[in-house]
Amino acid sequence: MPNAKVLSEKQAIVAELASRIKSAGSGIFVDYKGITVAQDSELRGELRKNDVEYSVIKNTLCRRAIDELGLSEMDSILNGTTSLATSKGDPIAPFRVIGDFAKKMGEDKFNVKAGFMDGKVLSLSEMSEISALPSLDALYAKVLGTMLAPISSLAIVIGQILEQKGGSLEATASAAE
Repeated sequence: MPNAKVLSEKQAIVAELASRIKSAGSGIFVDYKGITVAQDSELRGELRKNDVEYSVIKNTLCRRAIDELGLSEMDSILNGTTSLATSKGDPIAPFRVIGDFAKKMGEDKFNVKAGFMDGKVLSLSEMSEISALPSLDALYAKVLGTMLAPISSLAIVIGQILEQKGGSLEATASAAE
């Protein structure tokens, strides 16, 4: 039986981990066995750029945390080396970054174990589909481009009509001043 101090420290870790998983929009569990320190540093840097929290976790403590949250179907993946990447912002970021890194490293060195999004456990096929999606910023850019396209087209057409009538945009701008 562990002493009271150790027990309270472990309970605090479980509570913090449960809070992290609950507040995260998405997360992914990874078996990182076989990667070098340099590769791990590269991965952590890429995750940091995308505002993804990444850490190595203890399986037993994580099992207790996910059981508290009702995600006990992931208990079976908690063996061997395990790390967790979570994101509160862009829910696609951990899947995209980890997916790209897993493809680069190969499944024998870096293996995706499981993932979750909005409290739902995802299958490996769902995670690979999500990792193929563009980032949130890229999606915003596409929407904005779609919204600006009609306005830009209208401005071009008006400019061409003005040039056909013998005027120019510069002359019109100087006359307006």
